[in-house]
Amino acid sequence: MEPQAIFGTSVLMGIVVWGTIAVRCLWPALQSRPPAEALRPLLLLHAFRFVGLTFLVPGVVSPDLPAAFARPAAYGDLTTALLALLAVATLGRRPATILVWLVNIVGTVDLLNAFYQADRVGIGNMPGLLGAAFFIPTVLVPLLLVTHALAFRVLLRQQSVSESVTRARVG
Repeated sequence: MEPQAIFGTSVLMGIVVWGTIAVRCLWPALQSRPPAEALRPLLLLHAFRFVGLTFLVPGVVSPDLPAAFARPAAYGDLTTALLALLAVATLGRRPATILVWLVNIVGTVDLLNAFYQADRVGIGNMPGLLGAAFFIPTVLVPLLLVTHALAFRVLLRQQSVSESVTRARVG
């Protein structure tokens, strides 16, 4: 099997497995919780995105790993991690909702951009460039994408409930 096919299959399988875990285990546990309680574990998971800084460490990744991929991926992950910690610190207060939306939008765009940049510079054809960090896009990124989807679902459910309460008060 070609390296790019192995890489793509690994990413796809990660999404399928994490998606199944989310549907069968995570969402049932989260949906009955108040939004702040449901979002806390999802945000704390994203606080570990400092691991993306690994893309900047020669020896862990190949020194030939293109900077056009490594720098945006690393600093996008670090930005998302810091935003996630800030959002956790504000949960239960008004700014939290804005920060959680920001974490999810910035974090999702960062991950999708990393996939785009990886494809653009041909990382899937040369997975050795990732070295030990190969497990970030094949195991961790699918988990992060799935948990972003869960967080968006919690946020949209929260917004729907808020709008219903507002309509009830007005009516």
